Amino acid sequence: MNLTNKFVAAILILCLTLLSCKAEVYAASGDQEEQEVRAFLDKLYKQRADILVSRETDGLKELYLHDNKVSKHALHNEVNRTNYLNEWAIKRAIKLVKANSEIRIVRLRTSKDTAKISLVHSLKVDYTYTNKNVPVQSFGIGTEHYLTLKKLDDDWKVHKEWYLDPLDENPNKIAVTDDGTSPSVNYRQQPVDGKKYRRARAVEYANKYAGTAWGAGNNHRYNRKYADYSGKGGDCTNFASQAVGDEKEGGGLPMTGSWRYFAKKGGSEAWIRTDSFYNFLIYSGYGKLLARGHFRDIIAPSAKYPDGAISHIQPGDLIGYIISGSDVDHFSIVVGFDDYGYPLVNSHSADRYRVPFDLGWDQYTKYLLVHIRD
Repeated sequence: MNLTNKFVAAILILCLTLLSCKAEVYAASGDQEEQEVRAFLDKLYKQRADILVSRETDGLKELYLHDNKVSKHALHNEVNRTNYLNEWAIKRAIKLVKANSEIRIVRLRTSKDTAKISLVHSLKVDYTYTNKNVPVQSFGIGTEHYLTLKKLDDDWKVHKEWYLDPLDENPNKIAVTDDGTSPSVNYRQQPVDGKKYRRARAVEYANKYAGTAWGAGNNHRYNRKYADYSGKGGDCTNFASQAVGDEKEGGGLPMTGSWRYFAKKGGSEAWIRTDSFYNFLIYSGYGKLLARGHFRDIIAPSAKYPDGAISHIQPGDLIGYIISGSDVDHFSIVVGFDDYGYPLVNSHSADRYRVPFDLGWDQYTKYLLVHIRD
């Protein structure tokens, strides 16, 4: 190799070395930013869980951008959900004891002073009663979040956040009971499988596939045998149909020409649409409407139900929800009762596990109590 070639080779080696060093610096910088973002997210969701119980919402302000309208809106949503949950608890003679938060980051991208994240959040809420001596009870909620963070003065802040929040209701419009207590059902037997409807299995299915909610099984995943309609109007009815109709693991109600799931095509209208599903249940004879009405209507004594219509609901039955008008907006499946007797439900969109049936709804909500015939 002559002198010129040796010089060229030396220059090339130097350039490659510098580029390699520069790449390592960029990689180290990227790794550090990602670690910072992960630490911020852990802090954010833990603090929000703690504040759900303490109600000290002023502590959240430092995690958001004070001069940004979108960020302030995200902060307002968290303050509102905290107030809603606590006001609901007060009106049900319930005391919130503790909240635990777990997140699973699905995607994280950083670029300069911006981070974009999608994650799954599992929330566990512990509660007890102020007027009864019962053990601490727990329910779970699961949500999917999409966030943008901004770095300001070396600190990460929430710029914007979107998620389908089951607690996004007006704290001033919560239904109340006449005596200021929670509805209680005296139902202590275990659900059993009938000849036509495997009630116990329907409950097991609902608990196993309750998705991202704390307490759910199947590693917090939906049943992959079925399509997920969360991004197509909601997956609640699809989930309810699975629970009562899955032949292998669920309730095993026989599928029909109008109500069925096709492996390649997906669910029929009656399988995935709330109104169609409700009409199918009633007119097919698979289901019986026990009662329809607002919160007070279904818990108050009546000539037909001296102990209240809600007392006749069983694990494996369904509850429909009407926000306004006559169209059914949501379905959940009854999975049991807490130690006080409060009816508990599971659902998708958003994911719920053993949640009090009226949590996340207001005084204008109408309930459809649907008994599935055994």
